[in-house]
Amino acid sequence: MIGTIVNVATIIVGSVAGSIFRKGLKDSYQDTLMQAMGLVAAALGINALATYMPESQYPVLFIVSLALGGVIGQKLDLEQRFRNVVAKISKGNLAEGLSTAILLFCLGTMSILGPIESALHGNHTYLYTNAILDGITSIVLASTFGIGIIWSAVVLFCWQGSLYLLANVSSNFITPELLTETSIVGGVLIFCAGLSILGIRNFKTINLIPALLVPVIFIALKSTIGF
Repeated sequence: MIGTIVNVATIIVGSVAGSIFRKGLKDSYQDTLMQAMGLVAAALGINALATYMPESQYPVLFIVSLALGGVIGQKLDLEQRFRNVVAKISKGNLAEGLSTAILLFCLGTMSILGPIESALHGNHTYLYTNAILDGITSIVLASTFGIGIIWSAVVLFCWQGSLYLLANVSSNFITPELLTETSIVGGVLIFCAGLSILGIRNFKTINLIPALLVPVIFIALKSTIGF
């Protein structure tokens, strides 16, 4: 877990530094930073799709995942619930920034592989590298959306901690096949977050989060039933 702790620490430090930096920025510079983060998120999403799509054994699975996940998320109204919680913490557009931070920090390849590699082989390289990237990203996000980005560190700790424990308990279940399919869905979500920040289309990205569970359930059934 030392790698996750380091990763969380860099996000906290980056969020504090970014919020201090933000106080000296004019609105025009904040707008430019927001556009930059939108482009970064969109680029990372496209990169994930370009990397993992050719490796997918089930090219239609991500479509089904997004459709089913979107229906479930809309039924539960996750986006509005998330915004209501964030509104209690801060005013403004923090919900958009925080949702983007959570997607970028938690759904990146190294954030998924890192805790698994740490649990199975004691190798923290992925997490240390991810910590540096997340620290820099949190500075930019906090300088754009404020100190509230620091809450993403809590979500990251729970996310990576869960993957770490899951890898220890059921290492055979976490296969390259599973990582590939979930990474494709994650890439789409990150891309949507980027488009929302750029103002191209306001996606309810949080409502699509349940889509990440569909590949997990599909592959679990496949390995159990053998279809």
